Amino acid sequence: MSEHEKSAEDPEVIRDAERGAAAPAIPRDVLPGNIYVIPITNKPFMPGQIQPVMVNAELWGETLKRVANTAHRMVGVVYVPSPEDALLPDQKSLPLTGCLVQVHKASEEKGQIQFVAQGIRRFHIRHWLHRSRPYLVEAHYPRTPEAEDPQQIKAYALAMINTIKELLKLSPLYSEELKQYLNHFGPEEPEPLTDFAASMTTASGDELQEVLDTLPLEQRMTKVLHLLRQEAEVARLQTEIREEVNEKIQKHQREFFLREQLKVIQKELGMQKDDRTADIEEFETRMAALNPPEAVQKKFAEELRKLSVLDPHSAEYGVARNYLDWLTSVPWGVYGEDNLDLAHARKVLDREHDGLDDIKDRIIEFLAEAAFQGEVRGSIILLVGPPGVGKTSIGRSVAESLGRPFYRFSVGGMRDEAEIKGHRRTYVGALPGRIVQALKECGTSNPVIMLDEIDKLSHSYQGDPASALLETLDPEQNSAFMDHYLDVRLDLSRVLFVCTANTLDSIPGPLLDRMEIIRLSGYLTSEKLAIAKHHLWRRLLKRAGVKRGQISITDAAIRHIIEGYAREAGVRNLEKRLHRVLRKAIVKLMQSPDTPIRIGVKDVREYLGEPVFRKEKQLKGVGVVTGLAWTAMGGATLPVEAQLIHTANRGFKLTGQLGDVMRESAEIAYSYISAHLKDYKGDPGFFDKAFVHLHVPEGATPKDGPSAGITMATALLSLARNQAPKAGVAMTGELTLTGQVFPVGGIREKVVAARRQGIREIILPEANRGDVDELPDYVREGITFHFASRFDDVFRVMFSS
Repeated sequence: MSEHEKSAEDPEVIRDAERGAAAPAIPRDVLPGNIYVIPITNKPFMPGQIQPVMVNAELWGETLKRVANTAHRMVGVVYVPSPEDALLPDQKSLPLTGCLVQVHKASEEKGQIQFVAQGIRRFHIRHWLHRSRPYLVEAHYPRTPEAEDPQQIKAYALAMINTIKELLKLSPLYSEELKQYLNHFGPEEPEPLTDFAASMTTASGDELQEVLDTLPLEQRMTKVLHLLRQEAEVARLQTEIREEVNEKIQKHQREFFLREQLKVIQKELGMQKDDRTADIEEFETRMAALNPPEAVQKKFAEELRKLSVLDPHSAEYGVARNYLDWLTSVPWGVYGEDNLDLAHARKVLDREHDGLDDIKDRIIEFLAEAAFQGEVRGSIILLVGPPGVGKTSIGRSVAESLGRPFYRFSVGGMRDEAEIKGHRRTYVGALPGRIVQALKECGTSNPVIMLDEIDKLSHSYQGDPASALLETLDPEQNSAFMDHYLDVRLDLSRVLFVCTANTLDSIPGPLLDRMEIIRLSGYLTSEKLAIAKHHLWRRLLKRAGVKRGQISITDAAIRHIIEGYAREAGVRNLEKRLHRVLRKAIVKLMQSPDTPIRIGVKDVREYLGEPVFRKEKQLKGVGVVTGLAWTAMGGATLPVEAQLIHTANRGFKLTGQLGDVMRESAEIAYSYISAHLKDYKGDPGFFDKAFVHLHVPEGATPKDGPSAGITMATALLSLARNQAPKAGVAMTGELTLTGQVFPVGGIREKVVAARRQGIREIILPEANRGDVDELPDYVREGITFHFASRFDDVFRVMFSS
């Protein structure tokens, strides 16, 4: 700190400065050398500007009192960007350039002091005389340098005046500020004009401070003209928006007045109908076009009378109107004509589906019976199979072959019976059930309605949807189906219901008893190949907008995708893999549009990475036997391994995440083989001292069921005899404690799984012979079936040598 600054901190210096400031009144061109400083936050104050200023009385009241005691009543105003700097300013945060203003009409109210500030001139802070409030500084008043080119200054001034005129046309708000300027300055004074023009704009505080800091007039006018142009552009946009909004409002007002006038004219001529009359006539017209039962006509008449006496603005009127709207939207007595041409049905099924010959035959048999009767009546079909095998598309094909509308909704996770039977009208926002909504959308009383995922129904305190479906799907009851919302009987006996499920285990018995079950097992590789070629690939190309000649894929590549990446029973994952291949091929096509792309086996690995499924090596050896299992995804092979751990003591250990039923099957197999080992030419004392471990691989996958009984018994017998069982044979069947082999389910899925793994010899329970006879020829072809009624039959096949 300099010696001069140190002395400036002395109170005597401050008093001397105040005495000097309190000299007799001075002219405007005589400016005080020492002035008090006040920070403001809105934007910098410009010379020539007259505007109210508001400051905090607690912080700056003393400063303004001292200013009021001076003859000139002038104070320095400096801009600070943030309110925090205004409350507790630091000399480092204050700019060096500010505006000297004269204070007029100061008044205090609610902790704030407001005064009218008249901008006099720029000033620079030369020295700080007092570094705490009230701030006192020694000011220097810089002069504007002479302009090198007066004509250039004149041109800038005219440009600014023209822009200000443009602003006045766009926004009248600037006219008051212009009047104040003209009262003090003439338009031929460029420097006041520049500062005034800057104060007119809504530029940021930093931009205006930059103008205040600039002394050369030409540079200052350049910056201000740029700010004015921005302001004019914003004002122009505001005007356009305002005019557009006003135009829309005027249009709506004009239409409103015209409509009101039209209503008055129609009323005078007797042509106008109020809302209630219009609603009643509309409902009567709708009902006249239908053929409702007598009970429905009676209900309609009652509700119509109620509607005719209600106030259209009341809540009850809205409830009654909604009810009549739904009641007259149901296609009472409207039935579409069925197409019972079996040749047409076969053509539709063959066109939409490859494979599934046995399923198609079942559908044709179903339609043939309906054709013989003359109509499809009282039928509920349940399609059961793994995901992606075509259950939904088969239901759609049945509707197309009959020429009926098709409506599908999922009941998976449904837990409220009102979704089926509707809400009672006492509830706010009540609606009919999904069945009534389906009839309304289809427009006939005999559509095909698909209830998807019926095995995933839920239930809660709100009711049991499965129980509500009993009435819906029972041919003996659904001719008088009651929807809670409509509160009248509907005839659903001519509706064809098609349900889908992945498993039957979770479907309640009474509901399952009302359905005709058609099982869809997984596809063979050859069937998947045909589906991919004829349906999936073509659909993907069409969806992507790619011509067939631009991208093609070989049969070998599709087969490689099926066997290495999409072994699931259905084709949904196959479609996803093909879609991924197509996307990557499109990228290459975009890079070389003129070069057709042909996807081969080698390209598949590049597009999809390493195969997810590799060719499974058939486990063989002592104690190793291949079983067959059924899952919700289709059939699967299930190897079983038995191993002797030690002979120190007797023991039996099970691993492989087995369920309770499967554990019981293992214990039955262990007990049976232990008791009859001598009958099968084994050492009777083997299990007395052997600790045996039985494992079912893929331990992360839960397994359960009784069908692995003969497989586990064969593995234990192989271990006890120390003889490897016959290779290339798979088996399934439940074993009892007396050695009988009981039937199991999922035969088709299990046979398909064995065929997929290249197994050509299968042992099945004798009671499942009929299931094998029902298998299509292409599934049975090349496979040798052995049927066992007792475990002795299994022994003869596996240990005949």
